[in-house]
Amino acid sequence: MRTLRTSRRRLVAVSAVAVATLFATSACGGGDSDSDSAGGKFNAGINKVANASDKKGGTLKFIGVQDADSWDTTRMYYGFAFDFARFYSRQLVSYTPEPGAKAIDLKPDLAKDNAKITNDGKTYKYELKDGLKWEDGKPITSEDVKYGIERQWAQKTLSGGPTYLKDVLDPDGKWKGPYEEKGDFEGIKTPDDKTIEFHLAERNGDFEQMLAMPTNSPVREDKDAKSKYALKPFSSGPYKFQSYTPNKGLTLVRNKNWDKKTDPLRKALPDQVKVTLLTNADERDKRLINGDADLDLNQRGMDSQGRATALKQHKGNVDNPQSGFISYVAFPQSVKPFNNIHCRKAAIYGTDHKSVQTARGGPMAGGDISTNMLPPVVPGYDKNDDQYGMRDNGGKANVAKAKEELKKCGKPNGFSTTLAVRNTDKSDMKSSEAIQASLKKVGIKVEIDAFDGAQGSSIVGNQQKVKDKNYGMVLYGWGPDFPSGQGYGIELWHSSKIRDNANNNYALIDDKKIDEGLDEAIAELDPEKAATKYAEVNKNVMAGAYYLPLTNLKVVQWRSDRLTNVYSAQSFSGWYDFASLGVK
Repeated sequence: MRTLRTSRRRLVAVSAVAVATLFATSACGGGDSDSDSAGGKFNAGINKVANASDKKGGTLKFIGVQDADSWDTTRMYYGFAFDFARFYSRQLVSYTPEPGAKAIDLKPDLAKDNAKITNDGKTYKYELKDGLKWEDGKPITSEDVKYGIERQWAQKTLSGGPTYLKDVLDPDGKWKGPYEEKGDFEGIKTPDDKTIEFHLAERNGDFEQMLAMPTNSPVREDKDAKSKYALKPFSSGPYKFQSYTPNKGLTLVRNKNWDKKTDPLRKALPDQVKVTLLTNADERDKRLINGDADLDLNQRGMDSQGRATALKQHKGNVDNPQSGFISYVAFPQSVKPFNNIHCRKAAIYGTDHKSVQTARGGPMAGGDISTNMLPPVVPGYDKNDDQYGMRDNGGKANVAKAKEELKKCGKPNGFSTTLAVRNTDKSDMKSSEAIQASLKKVGIKVEIDAFDGAQGSSIVGNQQKVKDKNYGMVLYGWGPDFPSGQGYGIELWHSSKIRDNANNNYALIDDKKIDEGLDEAIAELDPEKAATKYAEVNKNVMAGAYYLPLTNLKVVQWRSDRLTNVYSAQSFSGWYDFASLGVK
């Protein structure tokens, strides 16, 4: 994987809320006792389906404040784009259309069955279903699937998306890709139109999770417009592009050559899917509340003003899902005194976690206090892994422990450092101020340096700039590319991911025990055993005090009265499963 791409999967800003404490006592996990005058239920789409229906027809209306990074499946990396792409693209395997944790189970999509795995876990073989067709009626072949995946190698032309399969199948980068090198790539074989085989360099228990990403959808070579493909992708799914104007909107209409008999994973209920794009979050929220749109395309959650109105007057239209993102602070070990574990621990103990949670919007809009570096939606998460007692005493700072650690690191009177934070994220800015205030009480003086979040890869991702600017603390957020410890943690924890520029391992973790633990977990083919191994890696990450986790982020999400089949799915970091939605 290349970090520049992963940065696109990073947390998109979820702003803090001034009125959060007013709702701090509201149910946040799965309660449904609150209803509004329309008869809706608060959290009706959490761990269950709100307004179940098989009724077809109508127009599903999305509204958003940000366009996709790309609608070309090869180049996309935004989480909402992954979700939306399932309207017009299919994969060999995909996620189960059910709420909550059940969603992460993989089911056959284009393939008849899940993979036949041989060669000690290094060969995956699939046979395609009968009756698969493109939007023009031509059959979808194994070669189309192969070509769609091979486009990942064309990074000079198609940069932007994840390259997991490229890195797993061709770790040494020997093949130049379909635009530069004639002849087939030997890591993927298509002995006939219905059969496709993948030959991995090493075992990887998440290989099918990688295949389920929409970035591995088929692309037909004669329809490949290369850099212009994003303007009108060719459909293998239930809908096709009718129109698209970047940063304005798009419309999907039914693909008449899609056959429901071949696709039990997508309901395809609306006749049309429309997206309207704005630049103002308050205007977005007003249109949602007024009934002009059904849901937020970007799934960031409502902003403070709209959120307050929704919770007071329309609580039955609101869900409060657990996202897959964690807000955290990393301690770059290249910046003294954070090369000393005890100085890192002093900052962890000295942070008032409750004040940070409140700054982010409280339990409802900011999320629960996080005690470790795996999000709740990732298998291996252990809510009891709280090595620093972050939830003790109501989340208050442990001043005595912080001062004890300062003595151990040779800084009994404290020290000064700089905290880097994105100026594009209101919640991060408020969090940084809360951290600054609490650490001041234990003798750690924190200067806040706000930077342009869009330039993160070249600022906090640049090791030399981090040292030059004395960034001893970097406040950021992260979510899984796919729901596993590898999909979440490899970029943050593994020493092989340390880069001079576009680095995501901000803490510069180079820990043999962590590397070996990750390698073992990745090679494990049993998901439950792998989850146990990732949990152990996570414990070692926390034991090293490389990160200060802040909150497991939640959002306040709107669903209109018209929406049917609404549910939050862990396959998409706790966001709604778009492909199941319908309208009354």
